[in-house]
Amino acid sequence: MARKLNLRIWRGDSKNGELKDVQVDVNEGEVVLDVIHRVQATQMGDLAVRWNCKAGKCGSCSMEINGKPRLACMTQVASFDENETITVTPLRAFPVIKDLVTDVSFNYKKAMEIPAYEPPKDLAPGEARMEQVDVERSQEFRKCIECFLCQNTCHVIRDHEENKKSFAGPRFFIRIAELDMHPLDILKNRKRTAQEEHGLGMCNITKCCTEVCPEHIRITDNAIIPMKERVVDIKYDPSRMFAGLLKREKRD
Repeated sequence: MARKLNLRIWRGDSKNGELKDVQVDVNEGEVVLDVIHRVQATQMGDLAVRWNCKAGKCGSCSMEINGKPRLACMTQVASFDENETITVTPLRAFPVIKDLVTDVSFNYKKAMEIPAYEPPKDLAPGEARMEQVDVERSQEFRKCIECFLCQNTCHVIRDHEENKKSFAGPRFFIRIAELDMHPLDILKNRKRTAQEEHGLGMCNITKCCTEVCPEHIRITDNAIIPMKERVVDIKYDPSRMFAGLLKREKRD
């Protein structure tokens, strides 16, 4: 049975905009994306919204719903109080293109800065072999749908535009962690570059990225913190530092 829902939608572009109130019918079992589509079809024909699969697997319909980064296609209207006004706004960390659509190209630029998996030079196609335990270690990180909700909620990016040049963000820390765990990847300096080139040290592990991940990836506990610990082992291990001093003395 349909009922009326009070919806507040942000309308505007990169220059200006405002929240518009609208009342729309909502049916049992519908998600926020359903009612946005109904508003688009019946009241705001030029409303811009990005979406694709409507199954929580493409990451396209990322937005902020009542101030929390979510996927609109996975947010049940029934999860809110019947008399509550649902406010829908674009991702705050990225520039607005129009209405609920933001420019997330920052993330694709960061992806290009991370070297791809590099197999051993003598490994012929079809000869790669891995232990199942090594497959399972990084399987969690491969569930990422690149919705960029973690990037949006990370305050290092969200609240400090100047950090974007030197900070890759949680989505790409799990990518680096995945490659670092790969037993056949020959690039052995990924932990160091995560720290020195991608801003791993700027993360203060508040776990806000983990909280909004729709795939329930334990970004902080299973990727960022272990990688921070390994960076300490590499850069500040006393035995390594002493060995480095000996090498320099021999060269001198």
